[in-house]
Amino acid sequence: MASGNCNNHPPEVFFPSDGVGVEVAKKICASCPVKETCLEYALTNRVDHGVWGATSERQRRRILKARRAKRLVTLS
Repeated sequence: MASGNCNNHPPEVFFPSDGVGVEVAKKICASCPVKETCLEYALTNRVDHGVWGATSERQRRRILKARRAKRLVTLS
């Protein structure tokens, strides 16, 4: 996180209480050089709260669900 765009903002920006706050945080993340690493961290560690890697909590749940479905198809 030290080299991420989030380093220049207070943590509470990335833990918003409304949809507008989520969009603000995602815009900060959009050009981040470590966005993919951040997202993978959140997915691997099942981080439930906040904006990570320019994704909301709901988006991360969808990504995990899609990955599980893909693994099941691959195993079949």
